[in-house]
Amino acid sequence: MPANSRDTQGPQNKDKASRTPHRARAHRWLLLYHALCFSLSKASAHTVELNNMFGQIQSPGYPDSYPSDSEVTWNITVPDGFRIKLYFMHFNLESSYLCEYDYVKVETEDQVLATFCGRETTDTEQTPGKEVVLSPGSFMSITFRSDFSNEERFTGFDAHYMAVDVDECKEREDEELSCDHYCHNYIGGYYCSCRFGYILHTDNRTCRVECSDNLFTQRTGVITSPDFPNPYPKSSECLYTIKLEEGFMVSLQFEDIFDIEDHPDVSCPYDYIKVKVGPKVWGPFCGEKAPEPINTQSHRVLILFHSDNSGENRGWRLSYRAAGNECPELRPPVHGKLEPSQAKYSFKDQVLVSCDTGYKVLKDNVEMDTFQIECLKDGTWSNKIPTCKKNEIDLESQLKSERVTE
Repeated sequence: MPANSRDTQGPQNKDKASRTPHRARAHRWLLLYHALCFSLSKASAHTVELNNMFGQIQSPGYPDSYPSDSEVTWNITVPDGFRIKLYFMHFNLESSYLCEYDYVKVETEDQVLATFCGRETTDTEQTPGKEVVLSPGSFMSITFRSDFSNEERFTGFDAHYMAVDVDECKEREDEELSCDHYCHNYIGGYYCSCRFGYILHTDNRTCRVECSDNLFTQRTGVITSPDFPNPYPKSSECLYTIKLEEGFMVSLQFEDIFDIEDHPDVSCPYDYIKVKVGPKVWGPFCGEKAPEPINTQSHRVLILFHSDNSGENRGWRLSYRAAGNECPELRPPVHGKLEPSQAKYSFKDQVLVSCDTGYKVLKDNVEMDTFQIECLKDGTWSNKIPTCKKNEIDLESQLKSERVTE
């Protein structure tokens, strides 16, 4: 029995031992097979770069069935100012829930535009049909992917693309990129122009005005922002100079309509108006509340207005008035009068002194019919008030007349 037992066990152990190398070899072959399949799969995934203004894209093997485990990406790039239009003439891919097996994916750098699969559209799958896919910019990526089987011999797709012009004048909604006044579209781009009296800014879209040489020399006047009460131009630096003769003092009065772009937390970071007299500055002012009246105490005033490259605000309007230094009160001479006669006189006011009938103006021992004096810039009169002296010639004539009468 022991011998038989050993004889029985011997062959069994031998068979087991002989099978072990076969399993090891099979395992190695399996690993090699998977590695080869992975390598082939990687080899079938590639990218095609396309830079033409139009072209055709087809699935691998088209019009025959496409291979399994295939992945191809076409990157289409056209010049700036164009977008890409893609449409399909034939489409026949394997159907799957949410296109998880075979698919065509259309995307940009950061957005998936469409994913297609199947032969007809269902509630979970979408085929392109007659749909046109438009890229938002000048780049589009199209990826075709098939899984490990294509049992029904699906024939893939045939697609065409072309570059189409972007009408920037109609499609640019971003205020930072749109034209301020007029937009002109052309194939591959656009340009801006401005209304009469405006100048195109160096950013080639903003219309500004040249308003740095405004000079006011009258004693009264009105100054406004450009185009007031319409919105003032962007990206402009306006300078208004009130320049009067020394001795006048300018006061400013802003009107109630005051509308300059502001910020809720920062003082006038965008648009503003300032008033300068030498080193002294009033402002900056912005918002919707007009500044209080400003008495500059100066004959030379600078008003600066700045606008940035955005906003639609109505601007401002102010009136100015110049008043001179006041001169002392005047009293007419005895037997005389002053013209004009007023309670106060100030710089540049002129007064004519005359005398009653039978009297002459006497100034520095010189007789004259009238004499004029002027209020000077330092608040003094150019001369003292002369006196009125009885006319001696008239007196002699009166005496002769009286003698003749007697």
